[in-house]
Amino acid sequence: MSAETSWLTQHVREIVGYPAPGEVFRDITPLLGDGVAFRRAIDQLVARFEVEQVDRVIGMEARGFIVAAPVAIALGAG
Repeated sequence: MSAETSWLTQHVREIVGYPAPGEVFRDITPLLGDGVAFRRAIDQLVARFEVEQVDRVIGMEARGFIVAAPVAIALGAG
């Protein structure tokens, strides 16, 4: 992980053995609970796509849906 994104690991909790033994669930609730960190994460995602012509942003599941909406707004996309 780059120095630019290493701060993110401090805001993602790992739950070992969930949902099954041997698996690791990455919980973004701490990220969502920290407004400054969540804004930084959104800003960094947006920065990666600002030079592209983005028409739609798709969040494939619940966590993706939460992140997709502010990214779409920032990019002026649906």
